[in-house]
Amino acid sequence: MQMSELVDIVDSLENKISKLLHKLEVLQHLNLKLEEELLSVKSDHEATKETVIEWQERYDSLKFASTMLGSEVNKTEAKLKINTLIRELDQCIVQLSE
Repeated sequence: MQMSELVDIVDSLENKISKLLHKLEVLQHLNLKLEEELLSVKSDHEATKETVIEWQERYDSLKFASTMLGSEVNKTEAKLKINTLIRELDQCIVQLSE
């Protein structure tokens, strides 16, 4: 093998290594951007979940209030709901006192 062939092989290897290092840098940068984007999407998702929970609670409260104003069937349903809420509160008090 001649010296010029060895130089060509070394040059080729250096070129390939250089390209690989550049690709690595680009991919690391892209990975960082994707991680930041993921954090942002997770944050938005959590905010959306909290908003949905808040609206669900408002809806349930409104539904509960409307049953209080309704017919005898709705009043019975409201009383059952109140009893359920009282039992849940009692359970919470028991757990807190332990």
